[in-house]
Amino acid sequence: MSVLELKVPPPIVALVLALLMWLTPAVAGLVQIPYPARVLCAVVLVCVGQGISIAGMVAFRRAKTTVNPIKASLASSLVIRGVYRYTRNPMYVGLLLTLLAWAVFLANPLAVLWVVVYVLYITRFQIIPEERVLASLFGAEYEAYKGRVRRWV
Repeated sequence: MSVLELKVPPPIVALVLALLMWLTPAVAGLVQIPYPARVLCAVVLVCVGQGISIAGMVAFRRAKTTVNPIKASLASSLVIRGVYRYTRNPMYVGLLLTLLAWAVFLANPLAVLWVVVYVLYITRFQIIPEERVLASLFGAEYEAYKGRVRRWV
């Protein structure tokens, strides 16, 4: 299965899963949340998620390193400041919150299963391979960082 490692850009993974969430039948029924509350909650989650993602991208740009998740080997510096003090993967956390927002908006409990699929897929095929590359590039400095900061949150 390593053929999928670092191959599919995470935003594409999230987009495909969002489509699957939308297509998931409401077998369990819809959660009865008033529409305005659903929209408000979804908007808040999207704003927080995208804010976290953008903070991660800005930190990478400031460090003049690649933001391309498919080309982790092009990383020129280890970014450990800003949002990276709290999570090693803020861009993926941001996508996760965006998918959660979509699940809330859809009010379909089964849609949340696709969020779990996102976490499992991104961890296995994106984060773990990135961690191997970063460990080879930055050695002990990266290992120390991993010891201080969690993978997700």
